[in-house]
Amino acid sequence: MSLNGWHSYELQQVFTELDSSEKGLSGKNASQRLEAEGKNVLESKSRVTPLQILLGQFKDFLIILLIAAAFISIAVGVHEKSVQEIVEAGLILLIVVFIVIVGFYQQYHAEKELEALKNLVTPVATILRDGAKKQVDAENLVLGDIVFLESGDRVPADLRIINSVDLKADESSLTGESTPVEKKQCVIDLETPLAERVNSLYMGTTIVYGKATAIVVSKGMDTELGKIAKDISQIREDKTPLQERLNVLGKQIGVAVIILCAIVFASGYIASDTPVLELFIIAIALAVAAVPEGLPGVVTVALATGTRRMVRHNAIIRKLPAVETLGCTTVICSDKTGTLTRNEMTVKKAFAGWKTYDVEGQGYAVEGGFTGPDGNRISGPNVDLERFAQISLLCNDSSLTKEGEITGDPTEASILVAAEKLGYSQKQLNEKHPRVDEIPFSSERKRMTTIHDFQGQKIAFTKGAPDVILDLCAKILVDGEEKNLAEKDRKEILGKNSEFASQAFRVLGLAYRPIPDGYDHQTLEKNLVFTGLAAMIDPPRKESADAVQECRNAGIRAVMITGDHMLTAKAIAEQLGIFREGDLALTGAEIDGLDDEQMKDAVEKAAVYARVSPSHKLRIVEALQSLGNVVAMTGDGVNDAPALKKADIGVAMGVAGTDVSKEAADMVLTDDNFSSIVSAVEEGRGIYDNIRKFFAYLISGNIGEVGVVFLSSIIPGVPIALTATQILIINLVTDGLPALALGVDPFEPGAMKQKPRSRREPLHRGLSPFIVWYPLLMITVTMGLFLWVFDPVKQNVFEAQTVAFISIAFFEMYQAFASRSTRFPALKVGIFTNKWLNLAVLLSFAVVLCLLYLPLTVPFVGTTLQDLMHTTPLPASMFAGIILLSSVGFIYLEIQKWWNTRKIDIILN
Repeated sequence: MSLNGWHSYELQQVFTELDSSEKGLSGKNASQRLEAEGKNVLESKSRVTPLQILLGQFKDFLIILLIAAAFISIAVGVHEKSVQEIVEAGLILLIVVFIVIVGFYQQYHAEKELEALKNLVTPVATILRDGAKKQVDAENLVLGDIVFLESGDRVPADLRIINSVDLKADESSLTGESTPVEKKQCVIDLETPLAERVNSLYMGTTIVYGKATAIVVSKGMDTELGKIAKDISQIREDKTPLQERLNVLGKQIGVAVIILCAIVFASGYIASDTPVLELFIIAIALAVAAVPEGLPGVVTVALATGTRRMVRHNAIIRKLPAVETLGCTTVICSDKTGTLTRNEMTVKKAFAGWKTYDVEGQGYAVEGGFTGPDGNRISGPNVDLERFAQISLLCNDSSLTKEGEITGDPTEASILVAAEKLGYSQKQLNEKHPRVDEIPFSSERKRMTTIHDFQGQKIAFTKGAPDVILDLCAKILVDGEEKNLAEKDRKEILGKNSEFASQAFRVLGLAYRPIPDGYDHQTLEKNLVFTGLAAMIDPPRKESADAVQECRNAGIRAVMITGDHMLTAKAIAEQLGIFREGDLALTGAEIDGLDDEQMKDAVEKAAVYARVSPSHKLRIVEALQSLGNVVAMTGDGVNDAPALKKADIGVAMGVAGTDVSKEAADMVLTDDNFSSIVSAVEEGRGIYDNIRKFFAYLISGNIGEVGVVFLSSIIPGVPIALTATQILIINLVTDGLPALALGVDPFEPGAMKQKPRSRREPLHRGLSPFIVWYPLLMITVTMGLFLWVFDPVKQNVFEAQTVAFISIAFFEMYQAFASRSTRFPALKVGIFTNKWLNLAVLLSFAVVLCLLYLPLTVPFVGTTLQDLMHTTPLPASMFAGIILLSSVGFIYLEIQKWWNTRKIDIILN
């Protein structure tokens, strides 16, 4: 059972519709309803099982191609009773297993880490059953249950308030409103926006002040929280830029391999007498040479390594490709409260005795002080500020722990902290001047008054809305003297209030009055003495402005999207450098008035969006994406989740974030800090640069191998220069190991001084020296050496193949060092500064030596390692000559990069 518009019903109508009353439900009735309605839980898509994660690793096109090649090789080996083909298949499958294990481990580990962050719905609720208060699991609530709430409680369902006392709720996770919302029992208009429904409480929000009794009107997926969860489940997940490029690349390689193999097979069949099966084996060897077996594995390792580094930078990656996506992000849409700001109300200005003071410090830490108009810190007695502090500390229901945590209303806590910065103690003042009476705050009165005993003299302290307080004042405190408050004084004080408000400060007025013993509440708050104004704000994080500037330097737009007031949002955005002259600032209502084309024009200029709903956020992200932007959405609230899901990369907050937002995100920040996004962006760009390094490295080697195999297969009377087994050893050892080391290479300088790349930019852009000219040099030298050594009379096939094998192996070892940067010479980045690369090349060199000179019989096969690999020992002079000639490619790349470095230096400097 679920109806809309509960906020517009008379309370008695709510009871009637739900067949309930203020006495609550009986246990029997509740059990029947629970069976009929189901549990009070949010439905989520089924958790990905370990088996599903494992099977998902086999969807990559290159993986499928490798598996197909392995099974074909097995079939040929069985048919020909050849051990070599079986060994080749084993090597291919070994590579596949490695790729799958790394991918599975990372995704499974990320899901486990996310599970540890789950903490949204309160586990228990205090309700009225059978006329008595009792606690039940929140999931067992039913419609019509009467729920009791007090400060600190999490709201367990959508509720309509029956009665309340000084009730305030933090709804920032749902509406984006940064300050607690006053709540009360009343009837409001049906069309009232969610953020202004003061008679309702919503699942997942928190009570920060007061207490209430309320009735459950919606539960589970029928709550406002549940509606957003439904919206998220309907959003399609798009592929990341890296996934798109690798998918396209895999298909392109697959098609090219098939065409090339067909050409070789057909030309061999027509032009020679080579048996069909041997031609088929040649085609398989060519396919193995063309497929970069190590690419998926090295990409996976690079991304997995990046995710581990990012954990140290307070980020948990749920999906590996999300790391790279950050690197091409063009727009970051960020919530304000708690992400760009500290989510701690802080007094920054104080007005007392006709003087304006600056208040030092951040958040709820009591370090700091008051600085006067002359710029000097207040250190001695100040009678005006003393009274300011007394009102702030005594007319206050919040408290501050030694650990710097607050209880109660954040606004009250902020003036408490400000007063303690003047050297006063709330505990000592309360003990010395106990509260004897009070008139509680209410939204109608817009003020609060407490009465305290000052050695027999009772004094009333009042705080509230400045205009309301000022209307109740007849005098003003200046230099410790109570002076009559003239009309011009009132105007000046209201002008100061407007000045603070224009700077997005929330302002409280403070006043007091000595009162006689026979006072009454009706006249207590008249003829007050105006003491001052306290101006507070949720300040930006200290590091946010630097983070925004670094994003700007990197060509990334930072956009603030919040449910807060425009004045506050705009002021914070200006402080952070998000909003500048010429930028637009839009409200949710203004967005509603724009059609799709107008919306596209608006998002190009808008830097601040205030008073927005979840649908607005989603529309903003969609409009940005329609213009070709790669959009990152950061947020912590339920209201952020649809946009997090739709964005190219969703970045949720791990501390203050709701479970719904974490589920929708690709990445979760464990410190809820916007500056961590900058580290993530830099990491993403660095990882992409490394992916380009080993892409160039692997593809270059594969092109060289294909060229050598292809040319040797079409030259009459010449054997194939490389066997499939030799190709696999090259790809696994002299290709694979250095490529893995390049995946963890230190990032190239200047990554955050470049504009974001296009998501459609191919991996090979700007890499022609590596993937065109270097392979040509490799093919020329290798084929020259191969043809020079091969003697048709002697039929020294093993010796010629060994020369070709060694030549390509050393070409690739040299290129591993040249590939440490695709832009800068190896000497600039340091040839030997990557210890893992040094180790990988040394290991590759050792494997080559073993394959040539180690007389080893392979167990269970009964043949020597040299016979299996088609290798033979070479004379030292020939071996040294090959090493020398193989260096020409390295020399070419270093000269080419040195020539281009001068232009890059100009850009970076």
